[in-house]
Amino acid sequence: MNEPAAPARPMPRPPGGVVPRPPRAPEQRGGDLEPPVTPVRLSRRKFAWLGLTAFFSAIGGCTVKFFFPRAIFEPKTSFKVGRPADYAFGVDDRLQDKYRIWVCREAVKLYVIKAVCTHLGCTPNWVASANKFKCPCHGSGYDSAGVNFEGPAPRPMDRCHLEVTADGQILVDYNRVYRADRPGEWDKGGVNGGAFLKV
Repeated sequence: MNEPAAPARPMPRPPGGVVPRPPRAPEQRGGDLEPPVTPVRLSRRKFAWLGLTAFFSAIGGCTVKFFFPRAIFEPKTSFKVGRPADYAFGVDDRLQDKYRIWVCREAVKLYVIKAVCTHLGCTPNWVASANKFKCPCHGSGYDSAGVNFEGPAPRPMDRCHLEVTADGQILVDYNRVYRADRPGEWDKGGVNGGAFLKV
């Protein structure tokens, strides 16, 4: 019997005849491509320098603040409010917000009322339609001369000291006041000033 023939061996390919298949790209996302986050370690030397810097900065800030003490800068207590001819007859409330006063002019005199209620120190308002000052806190009422006639106010409002400067302007001294409950104080006035200015 004849034996079966052995299968033929494949012929080897010449060098360079096999082209390798390119590798398939891995399935990755954007976050997978980021480098791993390494925790920042603070060395002892750096920590000590940061502590010293903060300490000396605080000391320096306190030292600078020492030379600028906290102080309340109040407005001037003496100020000019113009000439007598600048005011018409009646109550002028243009300076209520700025200086907390009212300039009142009558037929022969001009005076300044301090806009402070004598009850608890609130600031009344001039109500021209009612021809009176009305305190919004507890309802005290004053006439156009500052005399109380309703509410809990115990006495009239105070009047400020007036003077006439060399240039003819009215100088108001806010802290120097004349009270009606002190006999004769509202009568201390004249051409040179006082509780009122004769015009």
